[in-house]
Amino acid sequence: MSENREPRAVRRRTLDSVTDDDTRYEAVSSRDARFDGEFFFAVRTTGIYCRPSCPAVTPKRQNVTFFPTAAAAQGHGFRACRRCRPDAVPGSAEWNVRADVVGRAVRMIGDGVVDREGVPGLAGRLGYSTRQVQRQLTAELGAGPVALARAQRAHTARLLLQTTALPVTDIAFAAGFASVRQFNDTIRAVYARTPTALRAEAGAGARDRTALAAGVPLRLAHRGPYAAREVFDLLAAEAVPLVEEVVGVPGTRTYRRTLRLPYGTGIVSVDERSAGRWLDARIHLTDLRDLTTAVHRLRRLFDLDADPYAVAERLGADPLLAAEVAARPGVRSPGTAAPEEFALRAVLGPAEAARVARRYGTPLDTPCGTLTHLFPTPAALTAHPAAGPLARALAAGEVRLDPGADRDEAERALRAVAGVDAGTAALIRMRALGDPDVAPVSVAGPEAERWRPWRSYAARYLAPAPAALSPR
Repeated sequence: MSENREPRAVRRRTLDSVTDDDTRYEAVSSRDARFDGEFFFAVRTTGIYCRPSCPAVTPKRQNVTFFPTAAAAQGHGFRACRRCRPDAVPGSAEWNVRADVVGRAVRMIGDGVVDREGVPGLAGRLGYSTRQVQRQLTAELGAGPVALARAQRAHTARLLLQTTALPVTDIAFAAGFASVRQFNDTIRAVYARTPTALRAEAGAGARDRTALAAGVPLRLAHRGPYAAREVFDLLAAEAVPLVEEVVGVPGTRTYRRTLRLPYGTGIVSVDERSAGRWLDARIHLTDLRDLTTAVHRLRRLFDLDADPYAVAERLGADPLLAAEVAARPGVRSPGTAAPEEFALRAVLGPAEAARVARRYGTPLDTPCGTLTHLFPTPAALTAHPAAGPLARALAAGEVRLDPGADRDEAERALRAVAGVDAGTAALIRMRALGDPDVAPVSVAGPEAERWRPWRSYAARYLAPAPAALSPR
């Protein structure tokens, strides 16, 4: 079935449009890929869970159970379908929209906080007790933070097993497992195969061990149409030399950049050419424990968990935007792979950002072509005449821009910093915090209100291409 074909009973495409199991079953019967990642279904007679678009024969309604997350399905003893690979779907756009504790927690788990700091670390960042976080996540997602992180680790392990020739023991710890036994038990529970059998499926076992030097190859899934050209135009306009580059000609370009990560550094590349439902990427890491975090940050940068159908439904109904929405399907609101870096760059401006990258940036141990530096940390720019006030606030923790930050609090803190005006604070909120609902500064009042909760996408439709968004 074509991804754009509209099933009979699933006509509206908003975040709250799939609220009952009968409607969900209609989506499954239609094999509608628009719902992949928004919910999962499991078949009690087979013990397998799938994405809504699974091409297998549609099961009988009485045998189907629905789950909000893959982790919830796994927690009830269901195994991932070998055919549709439900662990590889885009994430639900709902978690980018929501600013409550559950939405913030989901974003932080995706960034690897539970793997690095445990549930107490997650709860502390959210300002709640571990018991409160467990209760709220379980109530809404059918799984607590440990189960959600476990599902994520299993997916990372499968990627490494099937795309590298690393020893299984190395993969276990790179994926975030505490022991090889825990790794083996999880892989068997989630995929109903041993790690060795899972690797053999993809033929990865025969690969040369030196292949890892070329990076981990990935397919970054997205939902619906993807306006790749516009995203790459924006990234090319904003690229800071030594840290980023966009090479090639439109249609076949590659975006590359350096990343500062929790355990080490990385160089990532993403190709503009899309196979239709994903972007091809490659990630080089000094420490493979950073793989989950690097993937999550790339997904935020390229806005891969967006729901273009919901955006088009809301914005396309507005006379001011209707023609643009129809002419430019799949427009995204790019985020950033490095929130604090983006904030500093927003204050510095392109020319000065390039200068401070050269003067204050951290040289890579192993440069890769023109990519030679990491962008400087806030601590390195505290004395800078323009960026100093924001750098000091970031270094002191007075402004938080991590995936779990409260967006309202962050914007208030930003506007209290000398040199950060309202437009710059809004731009940082949109890009660094990935908020899909920041009103365009050029359109004020009730007119922008009717674009909720997708005002950031309206800003992209209104922005002159291919220039970067301006805070002013």
